[in-house]
Amino acid sequence: MIRAGLTSRPGRPGELMAERVDIDPIQGRAPLIEGAATFHDITETVARPVEWKPPLGWWLVFGVSVSLLALFLVSIAWLFWEGVGVWGNNVPVAWGFPIINFVFWVGIGHAGTLISAILFLLRQRWRTSINRAAEAMTIFAVMCALIFPGIHVGRPWVAYWLAPLPNQMGTWPQFRSPLMWDVFAVSIYGTVSLIFWYVGMIPDLATLRDRAKRLVRKRVYGFFALGWRGSNRQWSHYEKAYLLLAGLATPLVLSVHSVVSFDFAVAQLPGWHSTIFPPYFVAGAIFSGMAMVVTLMVICRVAFGLKRLITPLHFDRMAKLILLTGSMVAFAYVTELFIAWYSGNLFEMFTARNRALGPYAHAYWLMMFCNMAVPQIFWFRKARVHMPTLFVASILVNVGMWLERFVIVVTSLHRDFLPANWGLFKPTFWDIATLAGSFGLFFTMFCLFVRFMPMVAMSEVKGVLPEAQTDEETAAVPASEAWQES
Repeated sequence: MIRAGLTSRPGRPGELMAERVDIDPIQGRAPLIEGAATFHDITETVARPVEWKPPLGWWLVFGVSVSLLALFLVSIAWLFWEGVGVWGNNVPVAWGFPIINFVFWVGIGHAGTLISAILFLLRQRWRTSINRAAEAMTIFAVMCALIFPGIHVGRPWVAYWLAPLPNQMGTWPQFRSPLMWDVFAVSIYGTVSLIFWYVGMIPDLATLRDRAKRLVRKRVYGFFALGWRGSNRQWSHYEKAYLLLAGLATPLVLSVHSVVSFDFAVAQLPGWHSTIFPPYFVAGAIFSGMAMVVTLMVICRVAFGLKRLITPLHFDRMAKLILLTGSMVAFAYVTELFIAWYSGNLFEMFTARNRALGPYAHAYWLMMFCNMAVPQIFWFRKARVHMPTLFVASILVNVGMWLERFVIVVTSLHRDFLPANWGLFKPTFWDIATLAGSFGLFFTMFCLFVRFMPMVAMSEVKGVLPEAQTDEETAAVPASEAWQES
């Protein structure tokens, strides 16, 4: 095992420099930044994908993403032209793919705020290499999520009823609907996340402005850098604002998906009417969001040469969070089954039995495998730092989390209280096209992000290097162990 430590090299007397030395593989820890990185090395590594011509692989991914985005726009246009009948929604399954996709995308956006805000408040330095991309992922996932409330209501010409408009006179008929709560919660979450992402990027945008060789790029980056010069006064205001936004965003991690869970929990329907839904949905959101971060970081680490900045330590910590939240989700699954049995309620017991043995049993058991069995591999450290294993497992987790939303929505609706009302839900081509198109929007935005914005927070990564530590910080541990600060 290799680490980056503070040791004396032959040369000038008493000079302390970072170099790669062997450590005890049991008691040591992997470095936050691999190799003898300097401030200049960090800047060059992060700025390279923005300043160089994009590789062929980027164009291929971008082309596929734009094609799916075009399919998304066509699907929405056709929906507006023909109506919701183009979907597989029916009676009794009045909710289908739109609600499933909405809840899925809101969940994907949770990991960004968790990594950026909560881990920042907890002073977890390992977050610095991945927080910028996670924040961007949050913005793009919220963009995808906010589209679905507006298109699935069936009457897009009155979609303004969903807006947070004054209602003193009780003007808007659906103001008490949980759908309204979703729009309030997700729009606030998206706004705070966008401001948090942008404020954190200001010092890095100034760096790209100063490095820009073309006038247009210099002007654009200069406009968004807001005149940043890196003075002590600016850094003081910046740190206060960043801390304030982190504190403001932290409760949103718990509140947003709790509000989304009320879409189901406030309904008098077996399988939905449960007080476990808010914490269960929050854990599931962080679970799926963290898996998406792992998927994207594995790709970016290889495609853009970020192996020195995104190290096995980062994946080890993210895999542990996936294991933790996955265990919470598994506990919620078992609790649901236990409560259905213990309550003695015939309708609850029927719903639980129908999920496991009914016509959608294949989706239920695949969900169980992806969300309960797959994360257990992360008990082993070799799996937590093995890139192919991480990549496959993270994709399976998100497949399982999408299926979880499918199981919750469809299996609770397709068999009503009266057998005469029973039916099946079958997605149409336009259901699948809308789902695929939402991924097209997400990856199109992410491709543009990695092409024109710094995907790693340069200023924050430089802050974890030994050269950036103050005397008070380094005095807390021996110099030979300073590299372990995380």
